Formats: sequence, C-alpha cells, structure tokens
Amino acid sequence: MTPLFRDRIEAGRRLTQRLEREAIGPNALVLALPRGGVPVGFEITEILNLDLDILLVRKLGVPGYEELAMGAVASGGLRVLNDGLIRHLGISRAVIDRVTAREQQEIQRREQLYRDGRPALPIKDRIVILVDDGLATGASMLAAARAARAQQPKRVIVAVPVASRDACEEFRQHVDDVICAETPEPFYSVGTWYEDFSQTSDAEVRELLQRASHERVA
Repeated sequence: MTPLFRDRIEAGRRLTQRLEREAIGPNALVLALPRGGVPVGFEITEILNLDLDILLVRKLGVPGYEELAMGAVASGGLRVLNDGLIRHLGISRAVIDRVTAREQQEIQRREQLYRDGRPALPIKDRIVILVDDGLATGASMLAAARAARAQQPKRVIVAVPVASRDACEEFRQHVDDVICAETPEPFYSVGTWYEDFSQTSDAEVRELLQRASHERVA
C-alpha cells in the first residue's frame, strides 16, 4: 500500500489545490477539527489567505468498546447519535447522557487550552470550510457540520485530503459541497494513506492557532 501523502502538511497543500478551483471568496472561514485537522487547515489558510478557527468534536464511544462510536458531540453541545447501533446494543439513555457529559467537559477543557483566551470567530453569513485529515465513517464530521449549520453560515463545505468513496458521497446530502482530494478503494483507514500519521499534539494545535491569529492581526 503506497501512501498518498508524506504528512498532514503535504495533505493540506494537495487539498488546497482542489479548493483553489472553488469560488469561495476571501471571507471564507476554515474550521479545522482538532487535533489532526488543524495542520491540514493551517496550510489551506496560509496559501489562500483565509481565517482559521477550530470546531471541537468528540466521539461518543460505547462503554467498554470506546473505539466504536455510538455518536458524537460538538462545541455548543450539539449531539449526533447512531440510533441503529444504540438499539442493536441496547444502550440506555442514562449511559448515553453520562458519556455525553464527560465528552462535553473535555470539549470545554480543550476549547480553553487551544484558544488561549481568543474568542471563536463569527460563522454567520460566511462560507465555512470544515477540514479534517480524512473521513472514514463521518460521525464526527456530521456533528461538526450540524453545529456549524446552526450558526447560519452562507454555505458549508466539507474538505478532506482522503476519504472513503461512500463517506464522500454520503456527505453530499448534509452539506452544500464535499471536496475529497483522494478517494482510494479499498479505503482501509485514514492513517493508511499517510507516511507519517503520528498524533498531532495539543502544543502543535496551540502554536498553529496562535500563528494564524497573529497573521490575521498583522
């Protein structure tokens, strides 16, 4: 299996080449999903001279099988649930609410850590580009899209360097446009297509957001 990207920086540059063909305008806002989406989003904003901010999403893992997502929760408390899986596993509302409360606390902690006192950038009446390092099942991105939509943007675009073809097509019914730079088949996982898919650190997220903020002020 030959990787498509050296790392998230190269993935961001390749994704930007696709975005350059779109009529997005100078007032567009890139909303990156931490942590892995931030280095990708940062490259886009550097090249296209756009604003960068974050939209935090946390997966709601099934207790005991945390990698299995029964849904996701986004900044602002918006929640998306996988009702079919929840019914199949017989997960109670109390369990779902307990996991949701824990993940909302983590979102608030990370908001404070990453933003460093900076307020969230306005979304209303702007073209919003939701960015992550890839799209597999899409539960987190769906929560992000609905959370962004609730703030009345002009358009919502999902943009990722790599995605499964099914996930890419599925998203077209939830947002105004979907840009998937690569849709390899069979897909396997997002990390398969990166030479270096090491975890993005909290420190790196903070640094990139600070750099983007300073450049915006300058």
